Amino acid sequence: MTVKRIWHGWTTPEKADEYQNLLQREVSVGIEKMEIAGLTRFEMMRRDLGDVVEFVTIMEFTDIEAVKRFVGEDYEQCYVPPAARAVLKRFEERSAHYELLEARTY
Repeated sequence: MTVKRIWHGWTTPEKADEYQNLLQREVSVGIEKMEIAGLTRFEMMRRDLGDVVEFVTIMEFTDIEAVKRFVGEDYEQCYVPPAARAVLKRFEERSAHYELLEARTY
């Protein structure tokens, strides 16, 4: 069963590029270095909403046990390192998890 872990964070337009750089060069690289068995994909997205910029991450895992290897038994807790917390205006404290039912590629 594939599990998608979805998380949202928001920052100011002035700090958006800084956060994007941090996300791409430090946070994601740090996660990769953990070599989490069962982590198969990490997507990062950005959306400008005017007064804030929203970031969304989607992590794909083979199962919930793989998610627990990432963040522990309380697998819904967010993973936001201190450097990222310092740049974000607000963020979700809990990540949402979805079972992938089907994926179609065209």
